[in-house]
Amino acid sequence: MRGLTRPSINCVTNSWIICIQTTRLRASSSRFLMKYIDEYRDAALARPLIAEIAKRVTRPWVLMEICGGQTHTLMRYGIDEVLPSQVELVHGPGCPVCVTPLEVIDKALAIASLPNVTLVSYGDMLRVPGSHSDLFHVKAGGGDVRVAYSPMEALKIARANPGRKVVFLGIGFETTAPANAMTVWQAAREGLKNFSMLTSQVLVPPAIRMLLKSPRHRVQGFIAPGHVCTVMGVEEYVDLSRDFHVPIVVGGFEPVDLLEAISMLVSQLEEGRSEVENQYARSVAREGNRPAQEIMAKVFEVCDRKWRGIGSIPRSGLKLREEYAAYDAEKVFDVSAQTTDEPPECISALVLQGLKKPPDCPAFGKRCTPASPLGAPMVSSEGACAAYYQYRRPTS
Repeated sequence: MRGLTRPSINCVTNSWIICIQTTRLRASSSRFLMKYIDEYRDAALARPLIAEIAKRVTRPWVLMEICGGQTHTLMRYGIDEVLPSQVELVHGPGCPVCVTPLEVIDKALAIASLPNVTLVSYGDMLRVPGSHSDLFHVKAGGGDVRVAYSPMEALKIARANPGRKVVFLGIGFETTAPANAMTVWQAAREGLKNFSMLTSQVLVPPAIRMLLKSPRHRVQGFIAPGHVCTVMGVEEYVDLSRDFHVPIVVGGFEPVDLLEAISMLVSQLEEGRSEVENQYARSVAREGNRPAQEIMAKVFEVCDRKWRGIGSIPRSGLKLREEYAAYDAEKVFDVSAQTTDEPPECISALVLQGLKKPPDCPAFGKRCTPASPLGAPMVSSEGACAAYYQYRRPTS
């Protein structure tokens, strides 16, 4: 396998399984708990897992990893290439940049182009194409667009520049929601009048439910995103597994993590089980992070949310509660009514639903590249198209 290293130690710990029939906990063996990240990239541990999967599998199975970070690990280390041919991996809507709808990008462009406005964003968002431009072009044209690693940096800018309106582009899954919520709460606590947030927060379980309800879906098992479950816990995945009789394994982000998660899914499928298992026990507790959930619930409320290329998914997003309306950039700048159509040539919606893979797109690597992207999955560091372009693009 590509780039896998040897470790100095390996140990054993316990994980847990939630039994759908009784929704109780029982012990399961999770074989790997190690001190250093390279140990989760150890070829000596990976090869037995690959052999184990090959020994267990007797028929075709389609598995989906939800998180774009997991997608990049699978591509980077060639995991999909060393699995038995019966195991197919498809890629889900777990890249927050990729699912941010065009309307939100266009709203950000409109706000950033206004005089006396500073728009602060994560770096990935600057190159995501809107309907006619992107934030890099606004910045090149003189707009005050800044990159930050935390929404709290936008608060610092607002404090230091009381005469400017500072807007943070708050996108992401449940992983970014606590920090975004805390930032708005802190702004309200301080009474900052020149700060607001343009939000596009989305939730993973409703998207999985949408995929499973689709008559076109072909996924038989899911690798749930470990970072999301670190925040939110696993109860919603228990509901999904029970309602659709589908196995779900909460997985980590390194090669050994993902191979173990795949092995656990194949075992469930071959044995006819549908349970929620936690491979990523070193980070994920069943109940999640209660303080993070509390600040989210204090500042946000659940709403319907449009996903780029997919459409509106009921109760799949978060919006600011009415008591924080003064910090809602859509209301501050009156941009809430914008709607935009997707470019017809981009098949990212099919990629994000596991119905197509990036090389199936006629524009892939030709008219759509990281330098000139048609869709967000080619831009984001977690996008499936970017992963295939970086690790699987033909060199000839």
